[in-house]
Amino acid sequence: MTWLRDLGLGIRFAVSGGREGWARTALTAVGVGLGVALLLIASSVPHLLAERAHRDLARQESAASYEDKAARSDTTVLRISAETEYRGQVVGGFLMRPEGAHPVTPPGLEALPGPGEMVASPALKELLASPEGSLLRERLPYPVTATIGDAGLLSPGELYFYVGSDTLTPAAGGHRVDGYGDRVKDEPLPPALVVLVVMVCVVLLAPVAIFIATAVRFGGDRRDRRLAALRLVGTDIRSTRRIAAGEALFGSLLGLLAGVAFFLLGRRLSGHVEVWNYSVFPSDLTPAPWMAALVAVAVPLCAVLVTLVAMRAVVVEPLGVVRGTGRRRRRLWWRLLVPALGLAVLGVTGRVGEGDFVDPYPIAAGAVLVLVGLALLLPWLVEACVRPLRRGPVSWQLAVRRLQVDSGTASRAVSGIAVAVAGAVALQMLFAAMGDEFTHLTGQDPSRAQFHTFSEKVSGDAATRTIEEFRSTKGVEAVIGTVETYVTKPGTYKEDQVTPTTSLSIGDCPTLKELAEIGSCADGDVFVVHPRGDKEMSDWVDQTARKGKEVELDSGAELPPGGKRQLWTLPADARTVTAARDPLGEEHWGIMATVGAVDPRTLPDAQTIAQIKVDDDVEDVAEHVRNTAARIDPGMRVAALTSMTRDRQYASVQTGLRFGALVTLLLIAASMLVSQLEQLRERRRLLSVLVAFGTRRVTLGWSVLWQTAVPVVISLLVAVAGGVALGAVMTWMLAKTVTRWWVFLPLAGGGGALVVAVTLLSLPLLWRMMRPDGLRTE
Repeated sequence: MTWLRDLGLGIRFAVSGGREGWARTALTAVGVGLGVALLLIASSVPHLLAERAHRDLARQESAASYEDKAARSDTTVLRISAETEYRGQVVGGFLMRPEGAHPVTPPGLEALPGPGEMVASPALKELLASPEGSLLRERLPYPVTATIGDAGLLSPGELYFYVGSDTLTPAAGGHRVDGYGDRVKDEPLPPALVVLVVMVCVVLLAPVAIFIATAVRFGGDRRDRRLAALRLVGTDIRSTRRIAAGEALFGSLLGLLAGVAFFLLGRRLSGHVEVWNYSVFPSDLTPAPWMAALVAVAVPLCAVLVTLVAMRAVVVEPLGVVRGTGRRRRRLWWRLLVPALGLAVLGVTGRVGEGDFVDPYPIAAGAVLVLVGLALLLPWLVEACVRPLRRGPVSWQLAVRRLQVDSGTASRAVSGIAVAVAGAVALQMLFAAMGDEFTHLTGQDPSRAQFHTFSEKVSGDAATRTIEEFRSTKGVEAVIGTVETYVTKPGTYKEDQVTPTTSLSIGDCPTLKELAEIGSCADGDVFVVHPRGDKEMSDWVDQTARKGKEVELDSGAELPPGGKRQLWTLPADARTVTAARDPLGEEHWGIMATVGAVDPRTLPDAQTIAQIKVDDDVEDVAEHVRNTAARIDPGMRVAALTSMTRDRQYASVQTGLRFGALVTLLLIAASMLVSQLEQLRERRRLLSVLVAFGTRRVTLGWSVLWQTAVPVVISLLVAVAGGVALGAVMTWMLAKTVTRWWVFLPLAGGGGALVVAVTLLSLPLLWRMMRPDGLRTE
């Protein structure tokens, strides 16, 4: 009851403290509210990911369809992927043809589109209707008859479509689907990524906790006088501390309400915000109930505990409040013990092996101890560094003297920077060390070609026209294009006997020279191509490619009644050459013929493969290539060549880190600004006195800059040292080697930018605080 009475009295004082009291309470509420909003967002991430995964699985084809076991029925649908890319954004979609009167529909669709019609996502519909989507309209010229509902989309900004077709057949690549959403998709994270995810969570949330703990310690002269008056009328020390905690409790409760308001506002706007081509549905941002309850309890409790601990360093007497003297120095030993204990916990946890179970709690505990230990070490270092400083310009001396008198407030303001930068350094070291494991060389050569297209089950005439149209496309410099089919050795074979088969690639001389070590070439030449260093496969090729003998060109096609196989005689003077790697890094062997030797238009069943080199200086050249591909065959696959590829799960973790880092950086900037404004408000009378005695405003502005910069510089040094140590230990845990020791350099520049930004934003309030009416007192 005594606790409740004292806390309630503190709340009454906070409410009845006048304009000054409400200003301090509002600053506390804003500071706590920003942290609470970010905590609520973080607690929504599991639900967001689960809902996104659920919608992804719901639109995947059924297990029977995936395993090609679906039989034709009144509900089945033929479809083929028509996914493309537009200016760096993936545009997913399918061509759809129902095989019966009651076709199954994917989530988000009430009915399949008719032939030549399109159902598009709202974002794609908007893009197609805008001037920015003019090139994409050439690729998707279908009228939009409906939009895809939220149940069929991963995010509100996703570009997705379904196009109706009346010509799609299984022979043309159509895949039969009899349902959606019954496949189980379970891809557990590798142990290394589990460690990385734990570190991301710790690094992003630790500064939030520190910021909340800092915000509830905002004080004021009026509160100090009130506490002294309470001591004058007989209140003991413990009751005084509890009353002060009650005032902080009221600010934290308002901060909870403000945080919920900030969260709801951000949730409402989230569907209209897109960062790095990612967006979320507002309904997905739903905090887990137990996490939200934990935040609701932990924040007020943190306010009370932090205030009680802070008040132990404050002497409240009937005649005034003394916050400390120069003789009292902070103890160092226990501040060093916390990060050392964290490194010890990580060391005891040991190395994480491939396939091992990873317990995230010791890793999280060790990382938290290291980062919190750095925040605890910072006040001692700031005090030790500013104590011997004496000479310099007036602005420098004003800043240094202020730090010497009260360095704790400045240290708390930048402790979030120290934690965030230290965590970022450790994460960057981890990412650099793990990059080789999740980044793979493809063997492709983007200098020889930038795009690869593939279309199967077409006629030789269509394949030939494909190459010609690509060569006439705007911005295309060269096309390594071949019309390919399989040829077999004529004869009758037993059921258990493998028919000798090899490939036949038809192209012009420049194309064939890219695929084999041919040397001289003229139209009409034919070559037998052996793989490099594989005698067994070379012998298999020679069983079909017999010089001067016939091969069957249409062995896989169905013959009409009384029809005969199409035969072609391999010239006796065909040269035998060795295969070379194409821009994809692959080898082609079998028979290669120029157009003069075999007319590709006569082939009944073929496929076309084109590797395209473009002029990068031509604007939107990639879109012109994709438009040509879609015009030739909507189901044609177009892929960009790249020298290396990155694991999808690793890329997802990296994307999550970018999102979190952006929000955390904004929070740190806001925390520094709120703390700076609170300090300026408390120093209003002092600033007015300095101006009255003739101090220039420019001098005071520079003093504010130095007062912010000195603790930031010290915090960056602490953060770099702690981050490098933490990153080295975490890298050792993953049995990796540190490859980049200098990842902290860009982060140091970010800290400097924060100092300048906070100083500029605080200048308007500084000019206002230096007015003569600040000398008034009661």
